[in-house]
Amino acid sequence: MSHIMVVDDDEYIRELVSALLIRDGFTVSEATDGRDALKKLGGGDVDLLIADVMMPEMDGFELLGYVRKYYEDMPVLMLTAKSDVSQKVKGFETGADDYLTKPFEPAELIVRVKALLRRYNISQAQSVRIGDLVLDRGSYTVTVMVTVNAGTDGDAKASGESGSMRMDIPMKEFELLFKLASAEGQTFTRDTLIEDLWGWDFDGNERTLDVHVGRLRERFPADKYHFKITTIRGIGYRAETVK
Repeated sequence: MSHIMVVDDDEYIRELVSALLIRDGFTVSEATDGRDALKKLGGGDVDLLIADVMMPEMDGFELLGYVRKYYEDMPVLMLTAKSDVSQKVKGFETGADDYLTKPFEPAELIVRVKALLRRYNISQAQSVRIGDLVLDRGSYTVTVMVTVNAGTDGDAKASGESGSMRMDIPMKEFELLFKLASAEGQTFTRDTLIEDLWGWDFDGNERTLDVHVGRLRERFPADKYHFKITTIRGIGYRAETVK
């Protein structure tokens, strides 16, 4: 069960957010400002931080700076009463993962929290393998595991000896393949993939996902790399190893 810390100097907002999260099965702790949050973060495991921007003593931006320094892998959702674009830009540059403008709908809060937790749970796995590929989340590189056939000259490697070849692919293609490969055989809905890779508020064409899947299929044909991305009609996609 995920533990979420809610940081806001407004007691009503803290209680409201906490009640919504508890109702959805999360465990919750509260802090009244940034300084209070930092003290409490050192005393236990927190999986996600929800922090208001405007707070006394230490505001959300300053808190975010410390969190990124000492808890770099913790997802952070910022709450703000303003829709000022410059404020959001500052938050994202400081390390915020997502924003939610007050007042907000309860369902939107829960959706954003779950999306961030899914995203970070996947990113914590730094390396996954599917077929003949090993994907390294730390360096965003793809390593192709190959078998070197024997040549005709004396320096050739023996048949069956393994080797590898590194390659780079576009970031979104990597993220899509990493997500599918991290749960091989699991079907992901189109909505889940779009939400996790492009964000909850993505307003682009749904065909964007299909285009990226198509590029991965062209780049890694199943008969050569021994995995495939299967379309589950009306639902989404899954990745699986093939012989």
